[in-house]
Amino acid sequence: MWRLLIMNPGSLEPLVCQVEADFAQQRLDKFLAIQFPALSRSRLQDWLEKGHVFLEDNVIRDLSHKIKMGDVYTLFPPPLQEATPRAQAIDLDIVFEDSDLLVINKAPGMVVHPAPGHFESTLVNALLSHCGDSLSGIGGVKRPGIVHRLDKETSGLMVVAKNDAAHHFLSAQFASEDGEKKLTRTYWAWVWGHPHPLQGTITSQIGRHPRNRQKMAVVRPEVGKLAITHYKLKKMWGFGPKEETKISWMEYTLETGRTHQIRVHSHHIGHPVIGDPLYGRKSLPSVQKCPKEVLDFKRQALHAACLKLIHPKTEELMEFNAPLPQDLQDLMAGLERSVKP
Repeated sequence: MWRLLIMNPGSLEPLVCQVEADFAQQRLDKFLAIQFPALSRSRLQDWLEKGHVFLEDNVIRDLSHKIKMGDVYTLFPPPLQEATPRAQAIDLDIVFEDSDLLVINKAPGMVVHPAPGHFESTLVNALLSHCGDSLSGIGGVKRPGIVHRLDKETSGLMVVAKNDAAHHFLSAQFASEDGEKKLTRTYWAWVWGHPHPLQGTITSQIGRHPRNRQKMAVVRPEVGKLAITHYKLKKMWGFGPKEETKISWMEYTLETGRTHQIRVHSHHIGHPVIGDPLYGRKSLPSVQKCPKEVLDFKRQALHAACLKLIHPKTEELMEFNAPLPQDLQDLMAGLERSVKP
């Protein structure tokens, strides 16, 4: 048996494990590969050879080192090396552009910046092609020009800075949480059920889920960050003999900008976003109670519909709106067709 004390391969935190009886006398590299399946054996061997693995206070570089019961090994991952994304000619739906900023209507399915498993065909790759060398160094190597992001499967409006001054100005607008900021992000979502009351504010702390590191969750104040979401019902549909299955078209406005904030808050109040793979419903209503377009929807039904911001140079208040992509248009059409006359 083994006991994992700390495990967070995606960060620079130490990784610690202790040997128990079942693994005694096994090779160290093989043992570590079993304990940390998110890391390849070749990567762990490289860390060993480069002195990133310790037994108590001693560096261990020998791949064939035999472990003993009770040994405690600590791995110190090397600093992440940022790869420079390459420019790729990818069509963008440009809503507005000048010398300072670019507002785009992001298509669902497009990843914003390169990450493991998605090093090509991202928004950053497209921006580097569209803007050329002007984005170099703005916001970091992997996120040039990116001020905020949308999840891969969320569609809608994003603003991109085209110079350092614009990046700092826009970033400050996004970071402001004084309740009077001019920047406003409004989203549309289609959710299960309908909220009570029909309009209100969700306030909580959001942090990393304690058991699933891919998810965020409403957590205790001391381990999360303040998250505030304003919501109101735009329209509701009922299905089934007594219209017991409800679907709501919701409008969410962010006061803060935490990871997965709308998806987490919508789930938290008992109305998860349709099609959400992380926070959605575990079981779906029967086909008789719900339109096929809803049951077959392939992503979270979430769209960044409106963006208001202060222009970094002119200080003009600007408002942008994004039409629904085709899949959400089809979803709406299916809901409307399914309602009894």
